[in-house]
Amino acid sequence: ALSEVLAAEAVTCLNRAMAALRDIWEEIGIPEEQRLERTDTVRKHIKSLLDMMVAEEESLKERLLKSIVLCRKELDTLCKELQLGPFEIEEESTMLQMEKNLRTRVEVLQKQKRDRKQELKALQEQDRALCDILCTPVFSADTGSVPSLEDLDRYRRHVASLNTLKEQRREEFVSNKRQIILLMEELDHTPDTSFERDVVCEDEEAFCLSEDNIAALQNLLQQLEARRALNEAVCAELRARITALWERLQIPEEERESSAVH
Repeated sequence: ALSEVLAAEAVTCLNRAMAALRDIWEEIGIPEEQRLERTDTVRKHIKSLLDMMVAEEESLKERLLKSIVLCRKELDTLCKELQLGPFEIEEESTMLQMEKNLRTRVEVLQKQKRDRKQELKALQEQDRALCDILCTPVFSADTGSVPSLEDLDRYRRHVASLNTLKEQRREEFVSNKRQIILLMEELDHTPDTSFERDVVCEDEEAFCLSEDNIAALQNLLQQLEARRALNEAVCAELRARITALWERLQIPEEERESSAVH
């Protein structure tokens, strides 16, 4: 391997350097005793440097092992929280590759966890807003745990059904409100209850679309329609009596036409 070639070259460089040092010391005339001291100093420098490098690589190895243990532990927790199967690890992969794979998987699952909890929070906010408008109970959900994909799907469908119900009731309210206002104007009726005032209020968004309110709205419309029908019947009866009186009194057609506009 290339690393072995480089290691052998390092040993050759060391031997070459030591030989060069010995030649220099001999040429200078340094005594043998001092040569030994200097050689030992070189040895200590080299040993210190190599020991430091080995210690750094050992520290890296320990960090990798510690990270692998922590990632495995966190993966187990995340898989349980997200209701996923255990993560399969390639045991034959190197320590570096294993640590990278585990760390990457942890990051992916952490993002899934955040995304699910954020979607749950958004759905809960929509649910509360819709329930306030429709006066219905909020959807039961465990906010302490991470929701499963099935839970989120069920919650989405629930919120969608509430939105549909809100739109149906809103359309019904707007349609009935329009008819009620026309009937009140026709009957010269001034809203005299708090409910009637809420109905004809310009702020349609403020009207509570509860089942009871929609029922009360339909009841009010029916009451107004009944009053109009009663008034129409009374008017028809009075018109018939007037016509009969015209006939008995032999009122000319010209006079009748002048009163017909009323």
